[in-house]
Amino acid sequence: MRARSTFSTEFARAPAGQHPVVWSIAGSDSGAGAGLQADLKALQAFGVHGCTAVAAITAQNSVAVTRVEPVSADLLDAQLAALAQDMLPQAIKTGLLGSVDNLRVVCRWVDRLRAEGHAVALVVDPVLGSTTGTHFVDDALLDAYCRQLLPRATLITPNRAEALRLLHAGEPSHPLQAAAAPALAQALQARWRMGTREWAPSDATVVQDCFSVVITGGDEVQADGLACDWLQSPQATGWLSLPRVSTAHHHGTGCTFASTAAAALASGYCVADAVVLAKMATTHALRHAYPAGQGAGPVNPQPDFAQHIANLPAFTLPGATAPAVDNAAPHFAALSHPALGVYAVVDSAAWVERVVAAGIRTVQLRIKDPADPTLAAHIQASVAVASATPGTQLFINDHWQLALQHGAYGVHLGQEDLAQVDLQALRNAGVRIGLSTHSYWEVARAWALRPSYIACGPIFATQSKDMPWIPQGLDNLRYWSGVLPLPVVGIAGIDAGNVAKVAATGAASAAVISAITKAGDPEAACAALLSGWATNPPA
Repeated sequence: MRARSTFSTEFARAPAGQHPVVWSIAGSDSGAGAGLQADLKALQAFGVHGCTAVAAITAQNSVAVTRVEPVSADLLDAQLAALAQDMLPQAIKTGLLGSVDNLRVVCRWVDRLRAEGHAVALVVDPVLGSTTGTHFVDDALLDAYCRQLLPRATLITPNRAEALRLLHAGEPSHPLQAAAAPALAQALQARWRMGTREWAPSDATVVQDCFSVVITGGDEVQADGLACDWLQSPQATGWLSLPRVSTAHHHGTGCTFASTAAAALASGYCVADAVVLAKMATTHALRHAYPAGQGAGPVNPQPDFAQHIANLPAFTLPGATAPAVDNAAPHFAALSHPALGVYAVVDSAAWVERVVAAGIRTVQLRIKDPADPTLAAHIQASVAVASATPGTQLFINDHWQLALQHGAYGVHLGQEDLAQVDLQALRNAGVRIGLSTHSYWEVARAWALRPSYIACGPIFATQSKDMPWIPQGLDNLRYWSGVLPLPVVGIAGIDAGNVAKVAATGAASAAVISAITKAGDPEAACAALLSGWATNPPA
């Protein structure tokens, strides 16, 4: 089980009742550690239907690649034509393509599908050589990658060495040799944007907006013990970090990562979420890797990869302090009462007093206008009300400086607020922190900070705020409540009619806004919410 996608994307959707389809166009690995064989294992673990088109045949085992032979372009074209008649893809993943002619066949099929209105995502794993040292790409094929395939890509997933080669920066003396991953990703996108001066697409009418990039870092030795990938996407840009899995068996990691990303895109996830899921799946596959010969054994994808908090990466923005290894990251203070129950979100000190008097003990003061001349007075009065009522946990939305100044118990922040907040000052003061999230990458960003609680939403449709997010529903709330080892709050669209269902998911709290403040009898509304929560305590 995974949380379903919550951000609307432009990618094709699978017909109702059918598994999404991913085409893997790559090389066959006779040792079954990488290539098409690894792709199929990763796609099956994710729960999509994987189709294969053989672009090259390799003779290899765990210690060496002894022969590589591309199939003819006609044969590759025939494979794709057969698939297109019956199994249209939601995403295509490419690996070893073998020849310039085969690469052009792939480009033509991507163009054809998109021209026919099928918004297929394209994930390019630039397989330029094997980990055992065999080169798969000559200068002509490398040029075709840059000029023809990459401009059509949705996401590219090179490691550092592959990124340098795509940038023609493979020589030790090249200035980019010393560049960090963010600079390499920016250079790749910059070259694409230069168009005819550098990479000239063969047909400008089929080029997508600039591809997203993830520079995978699993093959680099980090002094801090982390495996760090750099993501650059429309939704988010930053580092995804997890403790390195210590294993000699890592064959097929790149294939597994790219295939899982393609599976996620085919399933409706945005690029940033797809990359988080890819890192989770690949990390879990490394934990289950095994020997199958004298050399590096294959990674082993498992369908339960998203069920383990140890696989959830920390996401940190550019310039932010990287997380410490494992659970050594600094934590915010834990909640005094982790079972938050009904969580009232109100817009004045008077309403704070009213809901506390009605029996609610978790309250958020949410006044969005920072220029409101009464803001400080509302915060001060709300803190006084909460302090006078034992067990009350009051959170101030956004205005962290005033919350610190007036001694508030906690602060609630949105993702957009994090760059402007002195988190260390709040941590030092013992202030509890709650963070809003809407998707995998936002949860990964919140998790990196180890807050006091994480809010997930919108659970149901709401009119209180314009958002690009699709309602998550109770299944997503149940998922996050089971995976995250800290209190989880469900927010948006919650009222007396559904609060019991929210409680039954295992969430620590249900945040309620309009159901109380717009009720004709607010005290009765509070009583109904508290009663509904109490009759269905968290499982």
